[in-house]
Amino acid sequence: MSEQAPGAVLRGAVDLSSLRNRANQPAASNAAASDAPSYIVDITDATFQQVLDISRGVPVVVDMWAGRSEASTQLSATLEKVVTELAGRLLLAKVEIERNPQIAQAFRAQSIPLVVALVNGAPVPLFQSAVTEEQVRATFDQLFELATQQGVTQVLGGAQEDGEEKAEPELPPLHQEAFVAIEAGDYATAITAYEKALAENPRDDEARAGLGQVKLLHRAQSLNLQEVRDAAAANPRDVQAQLNIADLDLAGGHVEDAFGRLLDLFAELPSDERTPVRERLLELFGLVGDADARVIRARSRLTSLLF
Repeated sequence: MSEQAPGAVLRGAVDLSSLRNRANQPAASNAAASDAPSYIVDITDATFQQVLDISRGVPVVVDMWAGRSEASTQLSATLEKVVTELAGRLLLAKVEIERNPQIAQAFRAQSIPLVVALVNGAPVPLFQSAVTEEQVRATFDQLFELATQQGVTQVLGGAQEDGEEKAEPELPPLHQEAFVAIEAGDYATAITAYEKALAENPRDDEARAGLGQVKLLHRAQSLNLQEVRDAAAANPRDVQAQLNIADLDLAGGHVEDAFGRLLDLFAELPSDERTPVRERLLELFGLVGDADARVIRARSRLTSLLF
């Protein structure tokens, strides 16, 4: 199978919530075939982007299963029962893991069962073994609390939990241009659109965040995961090799791995070779957010290394 990091899977791990909330779209194309919304869908490497978009407004539970695993099939049945009863507060996205290696790679699936939620585009680990229905319900309650904190309170069909309709605000023209380009995988055009937006308004924080995110995707889309990992392992002090693998780590949601790798490299390099690593760290800090505890810890370590 190909190890090249696909744009769809990368977009599945990087939080692009600043670009647009698209959760009021149908859960998947097969949901339109019925008058009732579908709360359970089968997804593949090619359709992963659809459920990522939905996770901006409705939590998505990704069930990575395999028929050869009894524990996996038992947990899947429990998840289907509970999600159906919740009537649209969650989407259950089922992945036959052996047939979708890119999703397995993105979530670093080492064993099954493996169940991960997506909230606002970010992965939230749930289960790595068979659990009871009561445990599933209790975990989902915690998931709803997290989702509410992030403003992810829609139900499938586009309504808010309180039953009120929420109109989706229109994007400014350059933001819309960037979003359309991102959907098409044309990251270079999206970068240009965001740069124009920032030139018009240097205080456009959404454009600044979008620009950083798309730059990461643009860098990562051409990287071959296995080749990058091999190069980084063989050349631990090669700056470009370590920058590449840090990009893929962050794109895959492995934030602390990315920060730790670059901070370790920064500590080992002579002072005149550190600038590219420091600049990339600052860029990645901006992507994750200054208030994030992982950023605070990493920034503190960077400061101590500088002084």
